[in-house]
Formats: sequence, structure tokens, C-alpha cells
Amino acid sequence: MTDHRGACLCGAVRFTASGPLRGVIYCHCSQCRKQTGLYYAATNVADVDLAIEGGNSITWYEASSFARRGFCSVCGSALFWKHNESDEISVMAGAFDQPSGLKPEAHIFIADKGDYYDVADGLPQFERSTPDVKVAGD
Repeated sequence: MTDHRGACLCGAVRFTASGPLRGVIYCHCSQCRKQTGLYYAATNVADVDLAIEGGNSITWYEASSFARRGFCSVCGSALFWKHNESDEISVMAGAFDQPSGLKPEAHIFIADKGDYYDVADGLPQFERSTPDVKVAGD
């Protein structure tokens, strides 16, 4: 399996995902919209398969009682989303070096999407989440 590498905008945080990556899920919930201005595009990797350099530059924000969001404290790049009861971590797709090899999978929380864009790419859409994607509140 090929390693997938990535970093924040300034390079203070670098990571290597050495395990299999899930397809990209686009999350349209209000928290993701407020943090990014649009929606999250994220994959998942097992915690044990993610090596992080510069972890002291990651700030974790507890967005809910279920999950936290990790971002670079230097440049502000959104990097991770971590459910408290999962042994996997979501990694923002845009943080991976190119070519990433990632493929889109589905849209979640489509009922909460912003009114300033349309979703018309033909991917499955879920009002809240898919049965196999663990999210805060599910």
C-alpha cells in the first residue's frame, strides 16, 4: 500500500497515512460550513495508520460532546475531525499532497447545506449521515 502524505498550508503540521483510506465524504453540516465557508471533504484512516509530525502545532477544538476538530495553530488550516468513540480519524482531503488518489463517495447532512450552492454531482446524498459514517450526534 502506498503512503499518502499531506500537510497544513504553512507546513508546521505534516502527516502520513499508511493504511487504507475511505472514499471522500462531503459534510454539509452547519459546523463544517462555519469552519470552512463551504463543506468538509474528508477521508478516514485508522488512528494507528496516521503518523503526525508537528503535533504541537495542532489545536483541538471540542465542537460537541461527541467530537473534536484539529487545526493548525499557526496557519489555521482545518486538518482533522475525530469522533471520541472511534479508532479512526477523518483527514481533510485537501490537505493531502497531489496526486492523492482519493475518490468521492457521498454527501452527508445535505439537509443543512448552504443555500448559496447546489449539489448536482450524482453522488449519493443523505439527509444526516450514511449508516457506516459515525458522526457527532449519531
